[in-house]
Amino acid sequence: MDSLKSLSQARVIVNPVAGAGRTAKKWPHIERLLKSVGLRFEHDVTEARGHAVELARSAVGKGYQLVVSVGGDGTINEIVNGLHGTGSMSDVLLGIISTGTGSDYIRTIGIPVSHREACRCFATPRKITVDLGVVDYTDDGQTARRLFVNFAGLGFDAEVVKATTLKYKKLGALPSYLMGLLTTLIFYQGKRVTLKMDGQTEDRKICVVLFGNGKYGGGGMLSTPDADPMDGLFDVLIIDDLSKPDLLWSLPRIYRGTHLTHPRVTVRRAREIEIVPAEPMSLQADGELLGGVPARFQVLPGALNIIV
Repeated sequence: MDSLKSLSQARVIVNPVAGAGRTAKKWPHIERLLKSVGLRFEHDVTEARGHAVELARSAVGKGYQLVVSVGGDGTINEIVNGLHGTGSMSDVLLGIISTGTGSDYIRTIGIPVSHREACRCFATPRKITVDLGVVDYTDDGQTARRLFVNFAGLGFDAEVVKATTLKYKKLGALPSYLMGLLTTLIFYQGKRVTLKMDGQTEDRKICVVLFGNGKYGGGGMLSTPDADPMDGLFDVLIIDDLSKPDLLWSLPRIYRGTHLTHPRVTVRRAREIEIVPAEPMSLQADGELLGGVPARFQVLPGALNIIV
């Protein structure tokens, strides 16, 4: 793909509240940059959580071959779920201009963090094909399904997302995350689960189980440093139950990616995982709070085409 001339007009989906509301201020500059590189596009602005799913589905229905996300990892997640719902993902390209607070996913796939540099990717676009994850989980007693691009998890990290989302979100991105982390650190207790990974079953008491398609999560944590979104496998990070002092000491190591040497840390590679808990547990995907477990995770190999 040598130029944008081979593409029809694009649809850009803008989440104005991403990045603690800074995306709304950045959008006029991004709009000018996209026009300057020759991208022909119309744009939509999301109005509520879940709206990007509908907008992406509508864009494909109108024949757009390129859908561009302007927002954070949650915006990407919604757009991909919208694209998948059309059954035409193989015919559509996803572009990403990250304006969120974490920008975790693009760190793995090689899109620049700077929105100025990310816009330049559309001048000489290159396509890569990556895997997606899909989770079937429990929501209000019913089975639900959600795709994720980067990672999903349960245990300590999902409880941080839950506290951040339900209690502290109005404080802003970083303060809400820190308060969620502190609250969870004080009250969290390890959970007993049964894990079935590619047919192998084991019982464990866990602090965290993460399913990494990408390397980073949680705003720069190098959670699964060897994950490859093109290998058809999850890197499954299992952190067994830890004491509170050990957990506090270990958190900085996750940002550096040096936690894998901890004796209570295990990484497995698997295509399909089922989790049955001994007690209720929350679940997150791409930093968005979903429902609960039991849950079943699968890799969808080569399911998404992205411009980098």
